[in-house]
Amino acid sequence: MKILYFADTVGKPGRAGIKHQLPLWREEFRPDVVALNGENLAHGSGITRAHAEEMLSLGVDVITGGNHSFEGKGALDLLADASFPIIRPANVTAGISGRGYTFVKTSDGSELLVINLIAQTAGRYHYDSPFAALDAILEDTAARTPHILLDWHAEFTSEKEVMGWYADGKVSAVVGSHTHVPTADARILPKGTAYISDVGMTGPYNSIIGVDPVASIQRFTQQIPIKPGLVEDGPIEINAVLIKTDTDTGKAVHIEHLRKVVEL
Repeated sequence: MKILYFADTVGKPGRAGIKHQLPLWREEFRPDVVALNGENLAHGSGITRAHAEEMLSLGVDVITGGNHSFEGKGALDLLADASFPIIRPANVTAGISGRGYTFVKTSDGSELLVINLIAQTAGRYHYDSPFAALDAILEDTAARTPHILLDWHAEFTSEKEVMGWYADGKVSAVVGSHTHVPTADARILPKGTAYISDVGMTGPYNSIIGVDPVASIQRFTQQIPIKPGLVEDGPIEINAVLIKTDTDTGKAVHIEHLRKVVEL
């Protein structure tokens, strides 16, 4: 199975980047499943049905999330729609809208289990153990498919790597999201799990993780409590990973980081 995964897709520039690049990479790599982290689709923070539907219309098969999943007009209703291919972190407080994993069927009838988890150090909220959540999901879905993609939404590379090694041999791939900065550590771990600490965002290139550098500098150097705005113009960076798994075992046989900077 070939899986193409885009991490944090940020606002209008990110959506434009996907619209430009996804058809090209679909033609070049012929992925069986395209997954995309969509928690930043709406103006850089949150998600709406319209933005999610735009991504699906471009060929995205499933949308994952993170700490901003519950923001955006109608986000809770969208997450509660069981017919829509969108998930949020599985280890959030019980009773919150949505689900933490889903199955995606490919054209040949195979299935990919897509899981979304968030680290306990990823933000201002308190989350349940992602490790216990992973074990519970794998127990509930045992033997259905060996092809499993985990979107691991986490801040610290140490915690990201811990999940990679914890899940080694249990899932096909652990792909990091949340920090928006791509890391140069894509590899296959000893028991057959593809891993990367962070795939990197699709969004404005001349920015600090998507937002205005000038305002960000003011916030850090002058301790001004302002919220930097999203950069809306200029070149766009596009980051993804291509993962290939063994048909029978689901173990990863290839992981490749893909990166483009384009002027649109």
